Amino acid sequence: MSLRFACLAAIVVFPVAAHAQIPRTPDGKPDFQGVWTNASLTRLERVPEFKELVLTQTQADDWEKEAAKIAADDSAPTDPSEGAPDRGKDPEGYNYFWIDPGTRVGKVKDEYRSSWITDPANGKVPYSPAGRAAMMKPLATFNSYDNPEERIPIERCLIGFASTGGPPMLNALYNNHHQIIQTPEAIAINVEMIHDTRIIRMQGQHNPSVVRQYLGTTVGHWDGDTLVTETQGFKQMEALRLDFGLFVYVSPDSKVTERFTLLGKDEIHYAFAVEDPVAYTQPWKGELTFRRSPDRLYEYACHEGNYSVPNILGGAREMERTGRKAVVTAPRARIDRQ
Repeated sequence: MSLRFACLAAIVVFPVAAHAQIPRTPDGKPDFQGVWTNASLTRLERVPEFKELVLTQTQADDWEKEAAKIAADDSAPTDPSEGAPDRGKDPEGYNYFWIDPGTRVGKVKDEYRSSWITDPANGKVPYSPAGRAAMMKPLATFNSYDNPEERIPIERCLIGFASTGGPPMLNALYNNHHQIIQTPEAIAINVEMIHDTRIIRMQGQHNPSVVRQYLGTTVGHWDGDTLVTETQGFKQMEALRLDFGLFVYVSPDSKVTERFTLLGKDEIHYAFAVEDPVAYTQPWKGELTFRRSPDRLYEYACHEGNYSVPNILGGAREMERTGRKAVVTAPRARIDRQ
């Protein structure tokens, strides 16, 4: 066989082989159906000790060892003689039994990543002055207990925290599973946390008059074997999201574009871009990996009916009646490395 013919054969055969390596639906589209997880130690924004996007094997190993030590410490039995924490100190309501953040540093394209954000290069959300001010506005009432409207939706179990439902769909301290159900007309993503469900309307069009939703409204189309989605129309209440103890602001006027690409049968490459020229100085982009999980989703239980909200507000009224001031701490996560 001549070299020229061999090269031509490679051009013809390799795409066919790649085409056969991923599962497909009866209509020939990549089959994303199943349960997937994006649990990982890596998070949206880069932690201060890392300067580069890609980590070395040693850096990844050290991070995982540190996380394992934290997990072991938090899994230890509580000392019964320890007593109550000092007033105003974090009571640490969760020990490690209740969380499932993952034990490995995230890998994308076979590289260990220090953040999901790839652009800007510093791995941070590029807030504009207006965007940062908009983020700080709800934070100003975070420690206020005047009315239920000031309590954020994630606290009231109306929506999952940490943008697990997204978009962009990020990882959290627990409930990092997503179940995908696919038809030619629509694709549903059922999120483990609070069972938020995204409906991606294929070949649909955005309707500006549609009522804003917590997860926005999403339309999708195929770009070859890549599922491309565009989401807009977010509720204002869902703008503030948690990212491993830190807040991330996804403005209600953002447009989020996602690209889902099946790599083999057990891995999805997930890329996203968030745009709003008012809230950010530039579009910000990122990517992460979803891995197929053999597990099934448990039924999610929270304090449905806002049972905790009357207790929170009732406690605040009692403190007002007795002339005491509430001492509060910002939410944090023990797995956070900052």
